[in-house]
Amino acid sequence: MKDDEAMIRDILHNREKALEKLYDRYAPSLLSLCYRYAGNMQDAEDILHDGFIKVIKSLADFKPRPDGSLEAWMKRIMINAALNFLRDHAREKKEVDLDAIQERLQVQDENTDFDLAHLPVTQDQILRLIGELPDGYRTVFNLYVFEDYSHKEICRQLNCSESTSKSQLSKARAVLRSKICETVNILNTR
Repeated sequence: MKDDEAMIRDILHNREKALEKLYDRYAPSLLSLCYRYAGNMQDAEDILHDGFIKVIKSLADFKPRPDGSLEAWMKRIMINAALNFLRDHAREKKEVDLDAIQERLQVQDENTDFDLAHLPVTQDQILRLIGELPDGYRTVFNLYVFEDYSHKEICRQLNCSESTSKSQLSKARAVLRSKICETVNILNTR
């Protein structure tokens, strides 16, 4: 944390190397987070760029806390940048309405254990499959699974009902499970 505080001071004093250091240190993990929401690298890079601009503009307001970190603070900003990006693109696409997606794909969520540790898929393959989920499924899945949001928090963020959030998560899991099984079957036939 001391290193982060020194880096922040250097950035606020317009020392360019400090800004590069901040980017080099945190961009890889933040890009991964952005990719989980965007589903493709081009949009993830756009989100990262927008998020970093917000980070830099807000850096003077960052107050280190014993229970928080600069990285956690930056992740919150990136999540909000990703959600804003998805909202903006949902307005453009029109078909990315969460309630409409809920009705599109009727998949039963199996109540079976699904242990990824015993399947021959890599983390990169799983992230790619998550990226292929429809926007609504992927967004709810990311917020719930990776960011530990509750369904109440998700519905506040996405302006949808709690039942829609639960349904999106259930369907995302079912689709992801199916895609993983499909990938495993392809790998087993080689």
